[in-house]
Amino acid sequence: MTRRLFPDGEEPDPRFTLANERTFLAWMRTALAFIAGGVGIEALPASVMSPGLRTVAALAAIVTGILLAAGSAVRWLRIERAMRRNEPLPVPSIVPVLSAGSIIAAVLLALVVLE
Repeated sequence: MTRRLFPDGEEPDPRFTLANERTFLAWMRTALAFIAGGVGIEALPASVMSPGLRTVAALAAIVTGILLAAGSAVRWLRIERAMRRNEPLPVPSIVPVLSAGSIIAAVLLALVVLE
């Protein structure tokens, strides 16, 4: 399995590999928090949030969580390959997803407060 994921390069220092893994797990925790938040939003009663807005907010949170989970796996793999090839680390492409998801969540919460 290792040769299939990492066909070339040398084994990096274990400290860097483990740091990459810890970062991946932190992104996964964030993704799971977004997904759980979406489930929680959908469980809110109609008196707290209108059904249409509730569905949009829940879907936005869940989709953000899914994108973060997928993006974190890709990022982990890209960084691991870069370290093995002794190349510069790739730019973080999942940060804009997290930012957009947070902005959407804040706007939807502002709409709830203003209702």
